[in-house]
Amino acid sequence: MAALFVGLMSGTSLDGADAALVDFSSASPRTLAFATVPFPRELREQILALSEPGRDHLELAGTVCLRLADLYARAVEGAIAAGGVPRRSVRAIGCHGQTVRHRPDLGFTIQLNDPARLAEATGIDVVADFRRRDMAAGGQGAPLVPAFHEKVFRHPSRSRAVVNIGGISNVTWLPVAARTLGFDCGPGNVLLDEWARKHLGAEFDEDGRWASEGRTDAPLLARLLEEPFLAWPPPKSTGRELFRLQWLEDRLPREYRAADVQSTLTDFTARAIVGAIDRFCEGTDEIYLAGGGARNPRLVERIEILAGGRKVAPTDVLGVPTSHVESMAFAWLAMKCVRREAVDLTAVTGAREPRILGAIYAA
Repeated sequence: MAALFVGLMSGTSLDGADAALVDFSSASPRTLAFATVPFPRELREQILALSEPGRDHLELAGTVCLRLADLYARAVEGAIAAGGVPRRSVRAIGCHGQTVRHRPDLGFTIQLNDPARLAEATGIDVVADFRRRDMAAGGQGAPLVPAFHEKVFRHPSRSRAVVNIGGISNVTWLPVAARTLGFDCGPGNVLLDEWARKHLGAEFDEDGRWASEGRTDAPLLARLLEEPFLAWPPPKSTGRELFRLQWLEDRLPREYRAADVQSTLTDFTARAIVGAIDRFCEGTDEIYLAGGGARNPRLVERIEILAGGRKVAPTDVLGVPTSHVESMAFAWLAMKCVRREAVDLTAVTGAREPRILGAIYAA
């Protein structure tokens, strides 16, 4: 059976679609090539409109699905071309889609996608709709990547926490003598990016430079840390439904400096991450970071301070670049689906039993 799969991921940071061409022929997955296609501004704004509660438009959602499928196809083509492999050697594409609503409390989750169109455009089978089977089995539907983290990052004598800092941050705990635990722990880039977009007119605060110009507002930080979600025990997952600009603005003082708020948000994000590890992942020896937030030196610096003497490093040192982790994970999930192998997320999402995740759209 072919061992090459393409994993696609576009997350809540809304920066673009990542495609990883992954070889699963040996014990350790290996990325052969990686490609990114940025979201055009109009598409990003359309997705943001659909992510805002109370602003649903079915026709807009349908249009976005088509545009996403075409953009995903470009990312797949880029990865295959960069990898220099024949198209027929790729067994399947794992495509998560773009989350615009995640409500495990109501029993549903929505990822915009058109996997049939993607299969038609690429001539390759597509595996999609991973979250809903987990939710049907009583799970939260997210996070899904801890099962992949367990496969590639577990160590026999060191307890590790792997943190993906996308729009939302999630933690995978890989203890030496216990089962893997995974959960969303709070905001990653989402609040930082929204505040930068509002006050700088930029998509993000590059390298955290603007945050470094401000001073953390201690009373505001305390108010942000009162958010009940942070203390909820796993399994738990969240999204823009909770952590969005309105959530922040409801907690702002009457007078503030915008750069001070950005500094405060950087501290809040770091504290949400390390606080979750301290609260739910006792005995963690090492912390490894992935996702876009792992490339924000100001955020990483504050995580390192809060981590005390524990090692903090990017997943690059473990052989997987920070920007590749999630797309590799969906290549792996596609491989598991094609091989009809169940994924055990019972200790992560709360699903009743391991399940085969995803639906296959034949080319």
